[in-house]
Amino acid sequence: MPTYVAFLRAINVTGRFVKMTALAEAFHAAGHADARTFLQSGNVVFTSSSRSPAKLQAALQDGLEPRLGFRSEAFVRMAAEVRAIAAHAIGLQGGVAAGGEVNVCLLPEAATPGITAVVASLATDLDAFDVREREVYWICRTRQSASTFSNATLERRLRLRTTLRRASMLARLAAEL
Repeated sequence: MPTYVAFLRAINVTGRFVKMTALAEAFHAAGHADARTFLQSGNVVFTSSSRSPAKLQAALQDGLEPRLGFRSEAFVRMAAEVRAIAAHAIGLQGGVAAGGEVNVCLLPEAATPGITAVVASLATDLDAFDVREREVYWICRTRQSASTFSNATLERRLRLRTTLRRASMLARLAAEL
């Protein structure tokens, strides 16, 4: 069975706290007996006989809501995709000065030309972007606190939910898959 990673949005931030054991148990109750969490921010590794990340995304969002007590969008990627995303993000990080960071904004579906255009309009001297498949790579050339960009900005401009993960975290996760 294929291995997947579900990146859940807004877990353990803004008052939406979930113990990782409870999150893993919610996945177990949804039929993913081998689910395990990675760190404390809503990253869940599991296997499924499904070959459709999109169907898994929808099923997880609907199935987890009553168990968590709130809706948390799920961004599901196959293990091979996570490894490729992490490798690309780490490659981009090589061109960032000390203090800068590369983050990956996960999209719920493939980027359209409209999404790519909106993201391009957000570029500044401090922030560059690389749009690929269902990911937006944010290359912050300085401390993130000095940037005017945020995941909330991206969500407002795109009018859709996303979730953000650091390149370094994705690299650690990819190494465990």
